[in-house]
Amino acid sequence: MKRLKTTLIATAAITAALAGFAPAAQAQSEQFIPLLSYRTGPYAPNGIPWANGKQDYIKLINERDGGINGVKLSYEECEFGYATDRGVECYERLKGRPGVAIFDPQSTGVTFALTEKVATDKIPLITVGYGLSISQDGSAFKWNFPFLGSYWTGADILIQHIGKELGGLDKLKGKKIALVYHDSPFGKEPIPLLQERAKRHGFDLQLLPVTAPGVEQKSTWLQVRQSRPDYVLLWGWGVMNSTALKEAQATGYARNKIYGVWWAGTEPDVRDVGAGAKGYQALALNGYGQDSKVMQEILAHVHGKGKGTGSRDEVGAVIYTRGVLIQMLTVEAIRTAQEKFGKGKVMTPEQVRWGLENLNLSEARIKELGFEGIILPLQTSCTDHMGSVNARVHTWDGKQWGNLTEWYKADEAILGSLIKTGSDAYLAEKKLPRREPADCGS
Repeated sequence: MKRLKTTLIATAAITAALAGFAPAAQAQSEQFIPLLSYRTGPYAPNGIPWANGKQDYIKLINERDGGINGVKLSYEECEFGYATDRGVECYERLKGRPGVAIFDPQSTGVTFALTEKVATDKIPLITVGYGLSISQDGSAFKWNFPFLGSYWTGADILIQHIGKELGGLDKLKGKKIALVYHDSPFGKEPIPLLQERAKRHGFDLQLLPVTAPGVEQKSTWLQVRQSRPDYVLLWGWGVMNSTALKEAQATGYARNKIYGVWWAGTEPDVRDVGAGAKGYQALALNGYGQDSKVMQEILAHVHGKGKGTGSRDEVGAVIYTRGVLIQMLTVEAIRTAQEKFGKGKVMTPEQVRWGLENLNLSEARIKELGFEGIILPLQTSCTDHMGSVNARVHTWDGKQWGNLTEWYKADEAILGSLIKTGSDAYLAEKKLPRREPADCGS
C-alpha cells in the first residue's frame, strides 16, 4: 500500500472538522465519489486534465447547488499510475467508505479486473467510452455501465467514416487497414469488430501491437512502411500517441491517412507534434470548448473562486471535458436514484446502480445542464447499459482540433450480434444466468 499516493480533497470534510464534527457523523451526510487517477508516469499528460475535469464538476455541484438536493459530495483521489494491480488496490481501499456511490476505473485493464468483484460487492462501474464492449448488455452485466460508447462502437464509426470518404463502404474492398494498438486489453478490444467489418467489406486487416507504454515504435512503423496500408487506425493512449505520429512523420506515412480512437484525439496527443500531425483525424466522443454553459459556470463558480483543480486555460479542452462529462453522468445517476429512493438522502451503491439503469437525459435536460453540443440524448435500460452509440470525427489542423463531422451512429445490427455472442460466452464461462425480467426493477 506504500505505493499508493492518495490526495484527500473534500471541502465538506474541512468544514466538518472546523465545526468539530466527528468524521463518522460527517460521512453519513455526504455522497462519496472515489477518484482513481494517474498524475504520474507516461499516461499523466492525459490523466491529469481528465482527473481535473472530474474534480471541477464535483466542486461546481457543491459550490453552485449545495450538492445534490442538499447532499454534499466528497471525494478522494487514489493515484495508480495506470497499473492494473494498483488500480485494484485503490478500489479495495476505497470501496468501504461510507456514502460510496460508484467507481470510474479510468482503465480498461482495471475494469476487466473489477467486473466480477463489483458483482459481489454490489458497487456499479461507469466506464464512459472504454471498458468491456459486451457489457452494454445489461441482462448479462448488471453492474457495468459503458456509457456513450465502447471500442466496438468507436471502431465501427471509424470504418463508416473511411467508407464515406471513399464514396461508400463497398469501396473498402481490397483496401489494407492496419491497426496500431496498445498491447493491452484496451488496445485489443476493437479487434473482433474490425475483423467482422473486414469480413463483410473485403478489406485486409493488419494487426500491429505496440508494447506499453509505447515510447519505442520504430519497428512498428517500419512494418507500416513496408506493408503500405491504405489507412492506419491508432488505438493508443498517453505517450504512445505522440510517438506514433512522430514516427509516421519520420517514415513519410501521410498523417491524413491515420485515424485515432477518442483517447488518441485530445490535446496532449498532438501538442508536441504540432504541424507534423496536420491532417490527422480522430474520434470525438464529446464536444468541447469554453463557450458551453457548463464550462462558463465552472469558470465562474470554481475557477472564479480560486478553487480550480488545474489551469484555467485547460477548462473546455477535449480530455478535460470528458472528465466533466463523466462526473455529470455520475451526478445525474445519483439524482435519478434520489427521485425513487428519497430526495436529500445519501444513496447506496445499489440505489445508484438503479439510477444508472434508469437514466434519461433528454435534449431539454442536456441543455438545462449546460451540455448542449457536448453529447446527444442518452437513455439506458435493463438491456442497454450504454444509452448512446454516437460519435463524431475531428481533425488536427496543426494548431488545434476542429472541423467536427456530423454525428455518426454505430451499426447496432453488427454490434448486437457480437454483443449477444460475447455475453453468451461470458455467462457460459462463468456459469452465470441472465437476469430475470423481474430483476430489472430492482
